[in-house]
Amino acid sequence: MTGAAHRSEHDLLGDRDVPADAYWGIHTLRATENFPVTGTPISAHPHLIDALAAVKEAAARANEELGLLEPRKAAAVVAACREIRDGELHDQFVVDVIQGGAGTSTNMNANEVVANRALELLGHAKGEYAHLHPNEDVNLGQSTNDVYPTAVKIATVFAVRGLLKAMAVLQDTFAAKAVEFRDVLKMGRTQLQDAVPMTLGQEFSAYAVMIEEDRGRLAEAVELIHEINLGATAIGTGLNAPAGYAESARRHLSDITGLPLVTAANLVEATQDCGAFVQMSGVLKRIAVKLSKSCNDLRLLSSGPRAGFGEINLPPVQAGSSIMPGKVNPVIPEVVNQVAFEVIGNDVTITMAAEAGQLQLNAFEPVILHALSQSITHLRAACLTLAERCVAGITANTEVLRAAVENSIGLVTALNPYIGYTAATDIAKEALATGRGVAELVLEKGLLPAERLEALLRPEVVAGSAAPAA
Repeated sequence: MTGAAHRSEHDLLGDRDVPADAYWGIHTLRATENFPVTGTPISAHPHLIDALAAVKEAAARANEELGLLEPRKAAAVVAACREIRDGELHDQFVVDVIQGGAGTSTNMNANEVVANRALELLGHAKGEYAHLHPNEDVNLGQSTNDVYPTAVKIATVFAVRGLLKAMAVLQDTFAAKAVEFRDVLKMGRTQLQDAVPMTLGQEFSAYAVMIEEDRGRLAEAVELIHEINLGATAIGTGLNAPAGYAESARRHLSDITGLPLVTAANLVEATQDCGAFVQMSGVLKRIAVKLSKSCNDLRLLSSGPRAGFGEINLPPVQAGSSIMPGKVNPVIPEVVNQVAFEVIGNDVTITMAAEAGQLQLNAFEPVILHALSQSITHLRAACLTLAERCVAGITANTEVLRAAVENSIGLVTALNPYIGYTAATDIAKEALATGRGVAELVLEKGLLPAERLEALLRPEVVAGSAAPAA
């Protein structure tokens, strides 16, 4: 000891003073000095910290089972890991999320925190590694190259569960609006031009279905994340891990996490391949693109309120201007748009990081973890925010919608089978030139009797949900 406030620790580069009350040690200290990049510690991703603790606990159990770690030490490591998984000591995971070394600094940080807490449980002071060592005991039979990817995958599975639930909330909210608006007639548009009539319910139902489809794709992608390489050690050959270790560690890790984890068939391949992360990111990008498109629609349909489309009203949630009194902006769809842009950018980052792997290892999984975690957690928050603070409170301007239908030349398409294409074209041209309504012109020219025209223009008929009466 160099004083009450510090303890001295040693590594291959020499001796350093570490704060006496810190659960992290010299390797973590050097990492904090070497990587002052984002200012965001790995503790910002709590799923990762929980996953690291689960991996260390599983390894301790396996090592005890194989007679490599004495029961007293194993029990202390297991107890320390369980405390971490219960939310304790997360503030001790201090290395930057973006770091060189393929995640070694994260693994060392975990080893040191677990070891020092286990030392306390054994009745020793932090740093008294002669009694229980971060590398020799906590990291026994492991390498960063199998610990870190395994922890990232477990963290991803649990994070995705939260996103799937949030997407279900948004899907249900859109679906409820589809039912509420099922009889509200409006004009559908293609290329921003009047197309044919539909209902507002049909429009909102499409948004619900898009989310439902993406939930299915996300559930498929996360299945690939259940394949782990724990037991591969440095490059996949299992060097320094005894026979039976990989299967024992996997079994204990599945028991701890409740996940149906499987050991990769080829650990050399699994240690260098980031394909599952690339696929997951691609699905997240798909979700982001479609969610952003839906928000673009909401902003467009609510534009105005008097000089734009003005077809729907988004719930006002805050003042929209520091200079224009009464202005309210579509801030919730706007923030979701921005999350989508971030996710799309993260997909590029993950793609490049996966491609940059060389030979038996990908050194860039820290940025993959950071980008993937951001995409998942931010999309989750965006879905819940959009559902609760926007979609749930949307109302329809029914008169504006109906007037647009009645005044649109697109209405003539619905009459095309009954008056013929040539007559319908003439009606469309005259309506466009004069500003008169399609129905008015059809009646004036005697192309259909009033009762028949009324039947054909019922909302359920022009929207395609019912056949016209004979």
